[in-house]
Amino acid sequence: MLILTRKLGERINIGNDIVISLLEIKGAQVKLGIEAPKGISIHRQEIYERIRRENLVSSAVTASDLSEAATLLQTDRPMDRKL
Repeated sequence: MLILTRKLGERINIGNDIVISLLEIKGAQVKLGIEAPKGISIHRQEIYERIRRENLVSSAVTASDLSEAATLLQTDRPMDRKL
């Protein structure tokens, strides 16, 4: 982990296209500005974790799902009929 000290208004560059600016300091809170290409997702840690958990849940496969898929594969499909 790289640890940097910055003063209000100073910036940090990450690669060629990401810039982090220190915008405001109020007590124990720091306000950051982040400039990055539109294709890069930027989330607070708690939001990132929620998205990750929801993706894991939505990608889970149950025994019921497998059974239903097997049933669908066993049905007579028009393309499988021999002429």
